[in-house]
Amino acid sequence: MGCAHCGGDCQKCGGCNQTMELTEGEIELLETLGQYSFLPIARRVDDRTPVYLEEDTYTVEEYSLILQCLEKKALISMDFDRPLPGADMSRYQGYPVHGSVALTERGWAVLDLLEIQGIY
Repeated sequence: MGCAHCGGDCQKCGGCNQTMELTEGEIELLETLGQYSFLPIARRVDDRTPVYLEEDTYTVEEYSLILQCLEKKALISMDFDRPLPGADMSRYQGYPVHGSVALTERGWAVLDLLEIQGIY
């Protein structure tokens, strides 16, 4: 069986044994989401790959992977049916599907633990 977070592949998500590994990029994006609550994302019509262009610490491809990993770990929720009202989407002109990303309840809990442990 397995947990609801990974559909049975608990080796990857760590949800069942309460351990989780995060990369530096994942931690940085969690911190950013902790500051802003919601961030804009986009994608192409024919591709479900998320695009995040708000920061340039990592490449577009790396941010895409970071977002996908955080979603797989159930730390964020990406919603392409809800673009962020009032967000400047000029950077995303080549990506017609606009959406938003936010921390989940689990994401907030992990962010709190990171703060308690002094990781950021």
